[in-house]
Amino acid sequence: MPFCLQFFPDVSPQQKSGAQYFHEALHLVSLCDKLNYTNVRIVEHYFHPYGGYSPNPIVFLTAASQRTRKARLITGAVLPVFNNPLKLAGEIGMLDAISNGRLEVGFARAFLPHEFARFGIDLNESRARFTEGMEQVRCLLEAENVSMEGQFHRFENVTSLPRPTQAPRPPFWIACLATPESFVTAGERGYGVMAIPLAGGKMAELIKLYRDAWKSAGHPGQGKVMLAFHMFCAPTEEQAIAIARQPLNRYLKSLV
Repeated sequence: MPFCLQFFPDVSPQQKSGAQYFHEALHLVSLCDKLNYTNVRIVEHYFHPYGGYSPNPIVFLTAASQRTRKARLITGAVLPVFNNPLKLAGEIGMLDAISNGRLEVGFARAFLPHEFARFGIDLNESRARFTEGMEQVRCLLEAENVSMEGQFHRFENVTSLPRPTQAPRPPFWIACLATPESFVTAGERGYGVMAIPLAGGKMAELIKLYRDAWKSAGHPGQGKVMLAFHMFCAPTEEQAIAIARQPLNRYLKSLV
């Protein structure tokens, strides 16, 4: 079973500066190959201690690419709703080149109301923007001279540069929480699933939906599922609980 090192900064400037956080995070990244962690992953969020130290996962993973040689680099995940697909496709191609083909791209819908409010985007457009943006990025990576007439972004005769190092593009993932349609969509399109086991004990059922959709679409194998768990190591269980309980509770409250 492969193990991934995931970064989700749940921190404010009063707790730790950005410089200190990234110094510590990139030090951990430098240990990945030695400790046989196969992936490095980081989120995209804004304007709040809940993930706000990582507004651009591409930037962090570019730094991570220079501190690793084997580990795969995963956006976990980029948010199409807040990104122009032309710019995002170019950044993906650039990081795939810099990392010599180690990039994998996870996409998520975005769900935090304060982010939509500050960007001036209607939360009700979340799904439509996500679906359109991900499809436009896919087309820009897989083909040249691309023209698309979307609801939110339109462009004509565009060839995104640099072209992806991996053919036809880096592997795609979809971040899924508890919506069955998201798991089915990922399976139908042949994308991996990123999930957090918080679906009221229904994760096995949701993964089955994904794998059934994957098989029905004619894709080989069973698909790819990445689950994110919280883990804290200490000399004793008592010490681990004493140190980790408050930060974990704060994170979970921020999530809901």
